[in-house]
Amino acid sequence: MIKMREAKDNKYRWEFKARFRRHSFGWRSQPAIQRIKQAVSEIKKVARKDEILGAEGAVIFLERVSPALEHVDGSSGAIGTAVNNAITELVPLIAKAPADAKTRDAWLYRLWEAHEADSMPYIEGLGDYWGELCASDEVASVWANQLLGTTRMALSPNKNERGHFHGTTACLSALYRAGRYDEILRLLDTDTIWPYKRWAVKALAALGRKAEAMRHAEACRSPWASDGEIDEMCEELLLSSGLADEAYERYGIRIRQSATYLGTFRALARKYPHKSAAEILTDLVRTTPGEEGKWFAAAKDAGLYDEALALATQTPCDPRTLARAAREFADKRPAFALSAGLLALYWIAHGYGYEITGLDVWAAYDATIKASEKVGTVEETRAYVWQIMNPSNVSGENFVKTCLAREFRDYVSTNKG
Repeated sequence: MIKMREAKDNKYRWEFKARFRRHSFGWRSQPAIQRIKQAVSEIKKVARKDEILGAEGAVIFLERVSPALEHVDGSSGAIGTAVNNAITELVPLIAKAPADAKTRDAWLYRLWEAHEADSMPYIEGLGDYWGELCASDEVASVWANQLLGTTRMALSPNKNERGHFHGTTACLSALYRAGRYDEILRLLDTDTIWPYKRWAVKALAALGRKAEAMRHAEACRSPWASDGEIDEMCEELLLSSGLADEAYERYGIRIRQSATYLGTFRALARKYPHKSAAEILTDLVRTTPGEEGKWFAAAKDAGLYDEALALATQTPCDPRTLARAAREFADKRPAFALSAGLLALYWIAHGYGYEITGLDVWAAYDATIKASEKVGTVEETRAYVWQIMNPSNVSGENFVKTCLAREFRDYVSTNKG
């Protein structure tokens, strides 16, 4: 259907090319992931000086990556994620490069052949960016026309005609770039899957029918659809309609789930700058009952020091996080540092913290005492640490007492208990 066009010869010597031959990698994913990152870095470095050459490198990489990875164990999903991240970073280099028509045509046909031969598949997601890769409405429209017939058959309501076509997403993307939104809606007026239906949502939004787009997106929810993607699309529809509060309430909090509590807070604060830090923190804490202490770092990062201490007092907080806060704020906010240090010792004494060592206990204690010196409450602080070491309601020794026993050896005799 689509014939390959002759590509421009390029004499530049890419370091990554030798590493990405067919079956270059064994079954282990980590070496391959590292090589992918190195290749992307090399391409981006070249692109900063020569956009055309950088784009050519990106095309070469995308041609070679899938055959090179055929023997890699992809069961963990890590290698797939690495390739998807590479595609996300490299597509803009190709799309924005100031290439002439012949060069861009050559890139597109080479990428098409790579996508068609992608049996694993690793570069399947390239189809989502096809309209962007075309770099103009006119080129996108040409590609849409070439792909439309097969795509129409693949999406046919007649189950005897329909089937998988690797270029379906590329066709929808090209139609979208070309502004042919009504054609997208007609194509997708059938029972199909979310990766295709999402283009109908985008088309409705582009036509100004945002309420209808949201209803359509919500109607697409199923065990086989990505709730996260649907949430993000609906959130953006509301935000673009000036309905930031509704977007925050319905989608914002549940979308911004990061690997850490602090990361979650920062992501939500960036997305909704009109919301106060205190409000965002309160709403996030409410989503994790029984884990209030884990939001200490987020509250501290937002400058909500009283709230941070209240959270760390309510439920366990990582002692190292508390001790680090005690060290960092000993001069700027000694009262806060003092409380954080005492809480670190308290939670260690109660058995919390991962692989806590004697060094951790001494670090927390040293930071606490230094902060108490600034506040002028050294003796009161030592008395409180003594209580942590010897709680009235617990028999036996705890780890804090074991580590600080020598420091407090003469405490009873000099302070009369």
